[in-house]
Amino acid sequence: MNDMISPFAPDGFPKLPPLRGFTMATAEAGVKYRGRTDLWVLRGEPGTEVAGVYTQNRCPGAPVDWSRAALTVASNGPRLVVVNSGTANVFSGQAGRDAVVATAQGAAAAFGGNAEAIQIASTGVIGVALEAEKLVDQFGGMATRMTPDGWEAAARAIMTTDTYPKGATAQAKIDGVPVTINGIAKGSGMIAPDMATMLAYVATDATLDQPVLQHLLNDLVGPTFNSVTVDSDTSTSDTLLFLASGAADHAPVSQADDPRLADFCRALRAVMFDLSQQIVRDGEGISKLVTIRVSGAVSDGSAYRVAKSVADSPLVKTAIAGEDANWGRIVMAVGKAGEPAERDSLSIHIGPHCLASQGQPDADYVEEMGATYMKEAEIEIAIDLGLGGGAATVYTCDLTHRYIDINADYRS
Repeated sequence: MNDMISPFAPDGFPKLPPLRGFTMATAEAGVKYRGRTDLWVLRGEPGTEVAGVYTQNRCPGAPVDWSRAALTVASNGPRLVVVNSGTANVFSGQAGRDAVVATAQGAAAAFGGNAEAIQIASTGVIGVALEAEKLVDQFGGMATRMTPDGWEAAARAIMTTDTYPKGATAQAKIDGVPVTINGIAKGSGMIAPDMATMLAYVATDATLDQPVLQHLLNDLVGPTFNSVTVDSDTSTSDTLLFLASGAADHAPVSQADDPRLADFCRALRAVMFDLSQQIVRDGEGISKLVTIRVSGAVSDGSAYRVAKSVADSPLVKTAIAGEDANWGRIVMAVGKAGEPAERDSLSIHIGPHCLASQGQPDADYVEEMGATYMKEAEIEIAIDLGLGGGAATVYTCDLTHRYIDINADYRS
C-alpha cells in the first residue's frame, strides 16, 4: 500500500450491504506484507453463475490461465473466488503453476465445490512464485468465520500500491423485485486495461443465466474499465469477474436483451463506472485527474484510439503535471495514433479555452488563459478531428515524480 493518500480519494468506503447468496473472509497469510490482510475468499452458494474477462497481455500469470479454464467448468457445489496480494505469481514457471493447483485443491477441501471451477487471482510482484501453503494454511480458519458483511475488509486485503480501498454498490429492480449489485476493485499502477482492469469483482443476488452475465460484462467493460489508463501498461494479471447468486425472488433472466433488465443494466454500469473511476483517481503519484474527449473522428473506435494515444503520452502527462497548457504535445499524440487525422481540420480545447484550430493557434487565445486553467485539480481536454461522427472519452491522470518514486522502490 502507498502511504500517501490520493488527493482524489473518497471520504470513506461506501456501505456495501450484505449480498444474499455470498459469504467471505479475509486473512493475513504473510505472502509479502506484514501486519495486514492479504488473502480473500468469496463463496457463492451452489447455483451461483460467474462471467469473466481477463488480460490480453501475452505473458499472463498462471492464475489467469487457470481462471480462464475454470470459467467453462460447471461447479458441483459452491462457487469460489480466491485472491491474494503480495505476489502476482507471474513468470514463475512450474512452481507458479503448481501453486495455483495446490491453492485450488486446498480451497475446495476447506470451502466445498470442485477445484477446477475455482477462480484464482494473484496481484503483486512479477517473477516471484506464490507459496501456496501460506494460503492453504489459512483456509480452515477462514471457513469458520465466513460472513456476508465483509466487503470493505475484502477491498483492503487485495490492495498493493493502492492508497485506499475501492468499492461501489447500487440497487435495481427486476420484475419489481429489488436486487443489489456490489463491487470492489484494486489498481493504482500498471493500468492500461485491454479487457478489464487489474482486479475487480462485481456480484449480485439477481437470477441471471451465465450467457447473460457474460454478455452484460462484455458490453459494459468498454465504456468503464477499458476507458481508463494510468501509465499505458497492461497488467499480466488483469481480471474482472461478475457473479450472480440467484438468491433474488424473480423469474430467471435468460436473454441479455430482455426488457426486464433495463434498470439492472443502468445500475450495473454505474457500479462498473464508479469502480473504474476510483482506480484512475488513485493513479500512482496522481496530482491531476484528466478527462480526454475526442469527437469528429471517422468512427468511435478511431476516436478511442486517438484519446488513448493522448492519455498515454508521457509528454502530455508531464506537461499536465507541470501545469503547462502545451497543446503542441496534444497535436503530436493525435498524429502518432495512426488514425485518420487532418491537421487543418483539428481543434483543441483545454477546459473552456480553444487553444488551436484549423492548423494554427486560435486567434483569441493567450497563454495566461491556459496557465490559469491548468492549476485546477481536474482537467478536461477536448479534441475535435472534424472528420466524422465518431466520439470517445478516456480518463487518465498526470505523470509526476511521485510515480517514479513509487515504481523505483516497488521491490525494495
